[in-house]
Amino acid sequence: MVRGYRTFKQFEQSDERIATNILADRLRRLERNGIISAEADPTDGRRMSYRLTEKGIDLAPLLLELLIWGARHEETMAPRELIAQMEQNREGVIAEARRRWRERDSTPMLPSFANTQPARN
Repeated sequence: MVRGYRTFKQFEQSDERIATNILADRLRRLERNGIISAEADPTDGRRMSYRLTEKGIDLAPLLLELLIWGARHEETMAPRELIAQMEQNREGVIAEARRRWRERDSTPMLPSFANTQPARN
């Protein structure tokens, strides 16, 4: 929702470093439960692109709260200032996530923090 990931490879190479078998299982479960849908990539039919469904984007308020909670209580790569801005403008963040979903805009709302040190809260 906030990182703009769409493909298995993008998820696999993310900062979370999730094992491929676990990632594949989670994507299948999310699809089976109607949270995401999988579509063949128009340029390469062998590659799947994942997208939140309407049911999935309705989780945006909850996912934002989990993101804020996690950044408050755990070490995170996201700068505290960015999390504070999201916390102060929850409605705007959710509106932007919904707009990007409607328009199929995969531009990340949060950049990659791979080369930064975790913020200690």
